[in-house]
Amino acid sequence: MNRPIRRVAVVSMLMTLALLLNLSFGYFARQSDLNAHQQNRRALDAAFAQDRGAILVGNTPIAESTAVKDRFKFQRKYPQGDLYSAVTGYYSYVYGSAGLEASYSQQLAGSDESQVVARIIDLATGNKPQGASVQTTLNAKAQKAASDALGDLKGAVVALNPSTGAVLALVTSPSYNPNRLATHNIASSRKAWDTLNDDPAKPLSNRATREIFPGSTFKVVTTAAALEAGYDPDSTVPAAAVKLPGTNVTIGGNCGGSNITLTQALSTSCNPAYASLGMKLGADALRTQAEKFGFGARHLSEIGSAASKFPADPDRPQTAMSAIGEFEVAATPLQMAMVAAAVANDGVVMEPYLVDSVRGADLQVISQTRPQQLSVAMDAGNAQKLKQMMVQVVQNGTGRAAQVYGVQVGGKTGTAHSDNIRAPYAWFIAFASDPDVAICVFVQDAEMETSDIAGGRVAAPIAKAVIEALR
Repeated sequence: MNRPIRRVAVVSMLMTLALLLNLSFGYFARQSDLNAHQQNRRALDAAFAQDRGAILVGNTPIAESTAVKDRFKFQRKYPQGDLYSAVTGYYSYVYGSAGLEASYSQQLAGSDESQVVARIIDLATGNKPQGASVQTTLNAKAQKAASDALGDLKGAVVALNPSTGAVLALVTSPSYNPNRLATHNIASSRKAWDTLNDDPAKPLSNRATREIFPGSTFKVVTTAAALEAGYDPDSTVPAAAVKLPGTNVTIGGNCGGSNITLTQALSTSCNPAYASLGMKLGADALRTQAEKFGFGARHLSEIGSAASKFPADPDRPQTAMSAIGEFEVAATPLQMAMVAAAVANDGVVMEPYLVDSVRGADLQVISQTRPQQLSVAMDAGNAQKLKQMMVQVVQNGTGRAAQVYGVQVGGKTGTAHSDNIRAPYAWFIAFASDPDVAICVFVQDAEMETSDIAGGRVAAPIAKAVIEALR
């Protein structure tokens, strides 16, 4: 063989090798990306032909696949409709997936790396592959009670186990029926999608975790900052009307005296007292305290959430407004449930979670969630003091409507205007002992005059219903 032919042969061999390496890389390294690509209808059709595992509350499926006689072979169904849609999300051929259907899609489909052994066994035995089941932390009675009590009101309810962070209830209203999006009738699915997106009430919005709102339940955070700074529940704070420096704004209200205890200030949700207290503590102390409770971070990655916020650099008047939960302070109902849970849990903030475990088709545990401590928001002794102060709010203050016979309940009402036209937001955060639960109730349109009575009259009874359901 002469030299030119040898060179051509070597070049051809190298190009062939490069081609094989590229094909191998494309097959192995890009397999997941190619399968997940929106234009890959073949992979999408294959995914919809899989027997996805169930999403469970207790032993009851809230999402499951049933065999059907069409090209997809299996239909995803949601037996309880909109009751759990904020958690399950949807599994749609046209619009993809959301909620646990998205975050646990590979496990539900049986294609996760942790299920490779099961797939090999299925291949060897000729069995049809089955997806894993996802066991949630939700309590069916609490979820139903929260939904029924919230009714047609626009808002959200979140209930947590204070010592573990497990989500016991998560409801947003209005909600939607995921069966309408999961249908194999593509035209019907598109029509449902358009209807839901055109609805001004925004039923696809998850108000429990993905939207932030102002509210004077933030006064619990301000109170925690005060206790950490050396205040005591019996410390005297000024409660007379206060004119914010450099402005024409005066914050007033009848709180039972010109000087009252910190406990009384919380029980009456005294705006002038907290405005003065906020300026005394300073923005840095309030921000630090808020961040210790979880502000500024996202939680519940299983379904996604917005980060609650405290303003970056407020001046003194803005700090005063922030201390009462206004100006640019805004939180998710999930975050405020975490605040109540931390108070009940001796100041320890637990990371919230929705999934207890994932089990294969053979019921073997694939993964198990372990409770994780997020932070220590406050000293245990101060948390106990704040806990007793919040019990006073329910026993003698604005939260009386949350009283449950035979159960110690602590809470804090809250109200805020979204603007000068809409009805006020009504809030109530609470905790109970036996049953151990922390709750946040948020009602977006309280349809009442702006006062903390809105939180007490509208939101507190909803929290009571959830506590009673857990007894």
